Amino acid sequence: MYFLVCYDVNTETKEGRRRLRRVAQSCKNFGQRAQKSVFELSLNQVEQQRLINVLVKIIDENEDSLRVYRIMEPKDKYIQSWGREMVIDLDKPVVL
Repeated sequence: MYFLVCYDVNTETKEGRRRLRRVAQSCKNFGQRAQKSVFELSLNQVEQQRLINVLVKIIDENEDSLRVYRIMEPKDKYIQSWGREMVIDLDKPVVL
């Protein structure tokens, strides 16, 4: 299943900047950055729940915002993109 994770973390304080780094790093552990605060992920149900549990523990619900969207499949039918494209197809092998 494909997901889009979007977040907005209040970075006016040192703790907020720390939360931002932790949220971004947690998302990187599960998927790839599509934009600064947006990640695309290919997850099964267990991985999805694990990521949500991690992120909900990090954010401050009074200061921050977190949204997780499921992308309908086939994803190419539902995703449109313009401009600089730096996202890797998660279904294809990656050659380093």
